Amino acid sequence: MTMHFGAMIVPAEFPELSALVWNRDPARPIPARDVFFLYERNWRFVDREHLTDKERLLIEELTEEFGNGRMLTA
Repeated sequence: MTMHFGAMIVPAEFPELSALVWNRDPARPIPARDVFFLYERNWRFVDREHLTDKERLLIEELTEEFGNGRMLTA
C-alpha cells in the first residue's frame, strides 16, 4: 500500500495512467501493485513531460513499495 494513495488506485485521477488503461474503465480502481506493473511494462508510452506532480509522487511511491526503489524500464 502506498503512503499517500492507498491499496487501490483510480486511473482516471492520473492522466498518463489513464492513457495506459485505454482498454478498461479508468474510473474503476486497480490494485496498487498492478498499477506499478502497468507503468513498468508500458513506460515507453508514458509522456514524462506531462506527468503531474501527483502522478510523479504516485510513481515514486509505487517504485519504492513494489520495485524496491527501481523500475525496470528497458
